[in-house]
Amino acid sequence: MQMKVIGLISGTSVDGIDAAVVDIREIETKITIEFLRGKTFAYDSALRSEIMAVADGKPISCEQMADLDDRIAEAFGIVVQKMKEENETIDLIASHGQTVFHRFANKESMGYSIQLGRGALIAHLTGITTVSNFRQADINAGGQGAPMVSMLDWLLLTDAKTDRAVQNIGGISNVTFLPAKGTTAEVIGFDNAPGNVLIDRAAQMLLDLPYDPEGNNAACGKVDHVLCQAWLDHSFFRLSPPKSTGRELFNHHFLLACWQQAKESSLTIEDFLATLTELTVRGILDSYDRFLPRLPGEIILCGGGTRNLYLTRRLTELAYPMQIQTTDHYGIPSDYKEAIAFALLGYLRINDRPGNIISVTGAKRSLPLGDIFIPPDRSAVRL
Repeated sequence: MQMKVIGLISGTSVDGIDAAVVDIREIETKITIEFLRGKTFAYDSALRSEIMAVADGKPISCEQMADLDDRIAEAFGIVVQKMKEENETIDLIASHGQTVFHRFANKESMGYSIQLGRGALIAHLTGITTVSNFRQADINAGGQGAPMVSMLDWLLLTDAKTDRAVQNIGGISNVTFLPAKGTTAEVIGFDNAPGNVLIDRAAQMLLDLPYDPEGNNAACGKVDHVLCQAWLDHSFFRLSPPKSTGRELFNHHFLLACWQQAKESSLTIEDFLATLTELTVRGILDSYDRFLPRLPGEIILCGGGTRNLYLTRRLTELAYPMQIQTTDHYGIPSDYKEAIAFALLGYLRINDRPGNIISVTGAKRSLPLGDIFIPPDRSAVRL
């Protein structure tokens, strides 16, 4: 069995749409994934601004929400057409869409997650069967609907001898703990810290930059450890897994409160960026101490945060003697790992196979993830 799949996602940083074309093969239940190519496509500035405003809580009408949903789907459809090579057959699109709201499940309420960029319109525009709306089935089964990448982590990065932590640093940071020779039942995963979202917003607000390039401004600052610890006392960091978060917590309002505290403590902009970066690093490593059964021998990094050299240096310093690698070292491009993960989940869904790991999301059962949308002029994908 073989399929060529395009995986698509735009993360909480709203940097743009990550697209990965992969070849997925399965022989006697053994799945292999070959990365063929990947590219990131920036949103136009007006659409990105609107997405960020809505994700930060701007109220809009149902009609405006529907229009935004369609515009995002159209942007995703255009990406597919640009990624296709001449005369190439793409068997399946697996589109996560754009998260604009995520509420984690707790004892009082069921989880809730909204991803815009509807799969029905993507299928209609491209003529390719599309799987989307991945999080809802897990939420309906009592799970968090996040993190969603743990199946890929377990499949491709479990080691025979060494416990590993696969640490994504995107807008939000999340970890997958992979015990040596572990089964899916032994995998642990959860959102564990803000990632780039606060650092990027601070750079935009204070330096008029889209992000802090390579962490150079933070590297010129001095960490205020007292202030960092005060931020780490937030209840999210103490909450036991399974847990998830997003811009609903680590948003512009959170950042403004942190900046006010920083000014009261006479921090420079560079000091503030260094302290925000320390929050991400400490949040990640403190979660290992609190919630993992033991510290991993190796941390494997992925996501946009790997390009922040100051962040990765601080993580390497504080994580010692744990070894640090990136997924690129194992043949998985860190910039496109999440897009590859959703390509896998789409493949599993079209084959009616479970995609969630219940020890990660907290769902009561394993089940296929996503809704299938067949274009009007094509029958279902036939394998």
